[in-house]
Amino acid sequence: VHGVRVGLGTDVGGGDSFSILRTINQAYKMQQIQQYSLPPIRALYMATLGGARALDLDRHIGNFEKGKEADFVVLDYAATPLIRRRIESASSIMEKLFVLQMLGDDRVIRETRIMGRKAHPGKPGQSPTGPGASS
Repeated sequence: VHGVRVGLGTDVGGGDSFSILRTINQAYKMQQIQQYSLPPIRALYMATLGGARALDLDRHIGNFEKGKEADFVVLDYAATPLIRRRIESASSIMEKLFVLQMLGDDRVIRETRIMGRKAHPGKPGQSPTGPGASS
């Protein structure tokens, strides 16, 4: 609104968690207290391309455009019974994203990729689920 670039990130200097999902959860709650909304797609943007733009790094990171560096996690819609139940009743991708942002923690991380390469496979025996999951 005022030309200020805003992103969400984790470094614990301004919060209490290294988890971007926990940071999004807290940002949502703070917005609600101030009677503002933070739609799930806006929170995702702020944690990805919005953060890259705020740091003037969007030519190199922030989304999956060809040629950009890609550090990302693959999330599991069925990581916990509660998340699985809520995802099954979700009627849109935005609602599913909201569920992950509100209920997700380290258990939803199926795998971690750095520069596009698998860096951490997730929990042994855990199989990916949901749209977009890869093995």
